[in-house]
Amino acid sequence: QVQLVESGGGSVQAGGSLRLSCATSGNTASTNYIGWFRQAPGKEREGVATISTGGGSTFYADSVRGRFAISRDNAKNTVYLQMNSLKPDDTAVYYCAADRLPPYSSRGYYLRPASFHNWGQGTQVTVSS
Repeated sequence: QVQLVESGGGSVQAGGSLRLSCATSGNTASTNYIGWFRQAPGKEREGVATISTGGGSTFYADSVRGRFAISRDNAKNTVYLQMNSLKPDDTAVYYCAADRLPPYSSRGYYLRPASFHNWGQGTQVTVSS
């Protein structure tokens, strides 16, 4: 089992920035991919950004590319999501998730919530106009 705890959410104005953190513990060696997902009211959960253990592979949703950046510090067992130029449409509960995934699959696979089975509790991000 892997435990994931998100932090860093909050309320900001459009155009502002936030950095989310995901602290991992437990059997982290059992996972090789970790990422951020979000769910807005009335919408399905969607992938935002994911990253491989070594940080060499990253995947971003088209809606956040160029604005968000995912990174990880393996020494601290922490994954970050730097969110810049935030928009009201970014308002959602943001979740961190991890799993062991096969390599060389499609981009959509690594951004698909169903691919991941270890989830954090989530942190609220609210962007006002």
